[in-house]
Amino acid sequence: MTDIKVHSIPGSPYGRAVLIALEEKHAPYRVVPVAPKTLRSPEHLARHPFGRVPILEHGDFRLYETQAILRYLDRALPGPTLAPPEPRSAARMDQLMNVNDWYLFQGAGNVIGFQRVVAPKLMGLTPDETAIAAAMPKAHVVFDALARELGDGAYFGGDTPSLADIMIAAQLDFFTGTPEWPALTAKNPNLVRWMERMNGRPSMRATTWDRVAAMAEGSSASCAP
Repeated sequence: MTDIKVHSIPGSPYGRAVLIALEEKHAPYRVVPVAPKTLRSPEHLARHPFGRVPILEHGDFRLYETQAILRYLDRALPGPTLAPPEPRSAARMDQLMNVNDWYLFQGAGNVIGFQRVVAPKLMGLTPDETAIAAAMPKAHVVFDALARELGDGAYFGGDTPSLADIMIAAQLDFFTGTPEWPALTAKNPNLVRWMERMNGRPSMRATTWDRVAAMAEGSSASCAP
């Protein structure tokens, strides 16, 4: 049995980023499902004091915060390196990982992705068009910034995917099926090509919402008495 466990909610883009990295590293792992209603439970807060996901368990080592988990996995596991060795390229990767957290997710992905994908799929709710419209200016700013950083490159990290590519792909994949995607990428066709390139990777195909949900269900069944 694998000694790597990822506690996450199926569909979480942050949880998915960790799973993509594990797939890129060809490392076996197990998904431990977390129900949203248990995020404030004493059991979960003992693992993550801020009540979020994902959480990594690697043997007797436990770690939370996605960026920390991704850097740890890249350092600790064999397989392809997911961080550029050159200092300036590594700094650019770090910058993009923070752009993902503070500008792509906050105020853009957590609004548009939630309203278009999460709320209808999990809660049966109708998207709040006013909230989506209010988030679009911020989304345009971050999409334009990402397109400038990508330029003509195959990936944000150079010729191969980096941790930044992994984090951003997990977030942007939420947008691809929304009515907002064409507007946000109309002036940024390089982002469309990059997203297609990422979605063609086995690591992305192995970590779709449905695939992770199936893994989580299998994990729960295997742990049942």
